[in-house]
Amino acid sequence: MKRKMTWLICIPLALAAFWFASNSRAATETPEYTVIRKDDKIEIRDYPALTIATSPMEEDGMSGGFGQLFRFITGNNESKEKIAMTSPVLIAADAGKRTMSFIMPKSTAEKGVPKPAGKDVTLGKVAPARCAVLRFAGGRNVKNENAAIIKLKAWLDTQKIQGLGEPMFAYYDPPWTLIPFRRNEVMIRIDNKYE
Repeated sequence: MKRKMTWLICIPLALAAFWFASNSRAATETPEYTVIRKDDKIEIRDYPALTIATSPMEEDGMSGGFGQLFRFITGNNESKEKIAMTSPVLIAADAGKRTMSFIMPKSTAEKGVPKPAGKDVTLGKVAPARCAVLRFAGGRNVKNENAAIIKLKAWLDTQKIQGLGEPMFAYYDPPWTLIPFRRNEVMIRIDNKYE
């Protein structure tokens, strides 16, 4: 009897969580890309140019960078303009310094992104790129990130494809999304000649 009750409670909760995760993601703008090749959980994708807002991350985690960027899109900019949240949040490391970036919505990028009010957020452009991308499961932590990098680099080696630059992480879901339903990706830029 207890087992039946557990299933009667767990199944609707799991379905509700799945529905919420998939619908909240579907309602958020994401960058368009073209899949050039697919090999299980790894894809080679072509991305268009993107406009991003970037903030340095604190050593203790995501809170610092996310807070600065969230304030920027909710009106802490010279125009006091609200900017729609997009997905994914991008995390990169350059010379050991981690940054977080929000991709600007296409309509905002086309009309012109307002200047940040402070020095903690900078605006920039990412050139069109071809990337090898691995989707991986689990929460955002160093162990999962390192395992994903190792797996993607091993695949690139077997394909004799040279990665360009440092890996970047893309996190698609809000923190309240249940871990089994999260979409996490690691991406490495590659030369356009590889298909």
